[in-house]
Amino acid sequence: MELKIVPVSMPDGSNIIAGQSHFIKTVEDLYEVLSGSVPGIKFGIGFCEASQERLIRWDGNDQQLTEAAIEAARAVSAGHFFAIFIRDAFPINVLPAIKMCPEVCSIFCATANPVQFVVAEVGEQRAVLGVMDGMTPKGVEDEKHQKERKDLLRKIGYKVAL
Repeated sequence: MELKIVPVSMPDGSNIIAGQSHFIKTVEDLYEVLSGSVPGIKFGIGFCEASQERLIRWDGNDQQLTEAAIEAARAVSAGHFFAIFIRDAFPINVLPAIKMCPEVCSIFCATANPVQFVVAEVGEQRAVLGVMDGMTPKGVEDEKHQKERKDLLRKIGYKVAL
C-alpha cells in the first residue's frame, strides 16, 4: 500500500464539498439537490465511477467550478469519490440535502480552506483515508475573538442580532 497526499486547488471564492457515493446516478441527483437548494447557487460536480467504464462523470452550472471539480476528482481518483465546488452559497445551505441524497455514503469535508486528501493506493484501487482541512490552531480564542466570531455570524445572517 502506498500513501499519498493529494492537494486540491480551490477556485477563488469557492467551497468544496467532498464525499463518497455508490452509484452512477449520483451526478444527476446531486445536480438536482444543488440546483433546488439555494437560488443563484453556482456549482460544479466531479464523480469517479468505480466500475464499468471508470470515467469521471460530471455536471454543473458554472464552467470554472465544473472544471475544478473534474480536476479534483482526477487528482484524488478514488472509487466513488465526488467533489462539488460551490459559490454564492455556503456548505451549511446544502449539506443536509446532500446527506439525504440516497447514493451519498459519507461526507469527507465541506470547506473554503486549503484542502489535501490522504489517499491510500493498492494496484488499481484508491481510497480516501482522511482530509487535511485548513491549518493547525495558533492558540485559544479570548473574549475579543469570541465577540468577533459572534459578530460575524450575525453579520452574515446565521444568528439573530443581540
